Amino acid sequence: MAGHETHYTLPRPEFDRAPKLLIVVAPYYKDIADQLLAGARAEIEAAGGSHDTIEVPGALEVPTAIGQAFRMSNFDGFVALGCVIRGETTHYDTVCNDSSRAIALLGLQGACVGNGILTVENRDQAVVRADADGQNKGGGAAAAALHLIALARRWGGAKRSVGFLPERAEFDIAGGNGNPVA
Repeated sequence: MAGHETHYTLPRPEFDRAPKLLIVVAPYYKDIADQLLAGARAEIEAAGGSHDTIEVPGALEVPTAIGQAFRMSNFDGFVALGCVIRGETTHYDTVCNDSSRAIALLGLQGACVGNGILTVENRDQAVVRADADGQNKGGGAAAAALHLIALARRWGGAKRSVGFLPERAEFDIAGGNGNPVA
C-alpha cells in the first residue's frame, strides 16, 4: 500500500536572492485548502522566500490566474492549491485533467509551478494529503516550485533568440509609413 512506502525528498534549495511566489488557492473545500495553504507558506518561508496569496472559485480557474500573473507580474514561481473530490458525474475527470494539463503547459512555457491540487476519490484521502503533520501536499507543491525556481536561476543566463533581431533599437514595421519605431 502506498501509504506505507518511504519517499526520497530533495534537500531544500538555497537562494542568494529570496524568491517571491504567488500561491493561487481554490478554497472550495475550505478546511482542506487552509491546511494546504499553511503547508505551502511554511515551506516557502523555510527557504527564505516571500509569498502572496489569491483565491479563485475553483480548480479550473487556478491555472488561468497563474497564467495571468506569469505574463503580467514579477513572481519567480507559483503554487497551485485546491482539492477535487470525485462526485457522481464526469465533471471530476474534466476538472482534474484540464487543470493539471493547463498547469503542465504553463511549466513548459517557463513558469515555475508546483501543483498541489489534490485529486482524490473521497474526503478521507483529501484529509490525509492535507494533514500538516503528514503528507501535506501544499508544502510539497511549494517545494517543487522552489526547486524549479532554483533551476531557472541556474540556467537563467543569456537567452538565445529565434528569428530576426534588429541591429539597432529602431526598426521599420512592414507596411508602415516609413517612420522608424523606437
